[in-house]
Amino acid sequence: MTDRPDADADSCPVRVDVTWWDMPELDEDLAGLRSDLAQDGQVWSKVPGLRAKLWIVDREHGRWGAVMIWDAPRPPIEQLPPNRALELIGRPPAVRASFDVEHAVDGDVTPPRSEP
Repeated sequence: MTDRPDADADSCPVRVDVTWWDMPELDEDLAGLRSDLAQDGQVWSKVPGLRAKLWIVDREHGRWGAVMIWDAPRPPIEQLPPNRALELIGRPPAVRASFDVEHAVDGDVTPPRSEP
């Protein structure tokens, strides 16, 4: 990912969707939410234009959600896989927001070399 100074209204910059639920009872529900992650991940890995989906948790503040990074326009909601968190939690998320990415860098994920 890089700067997108040439992005205009007709182009599709990288987009990020962030969604979470406020869940004071998170500790009680966490096992159920986690149990579907492997299967849910397989389904989401096949969505066109989705670069990555990250499931997130904030135990301190009782939040559960997801971050989705899109390289192409997000397909219409009815073409996306079922929202398992919505089904399990039984109510809409507290926050659902979308952002254009203005700039990004890739971190150095090379493990440090050990000295001989």
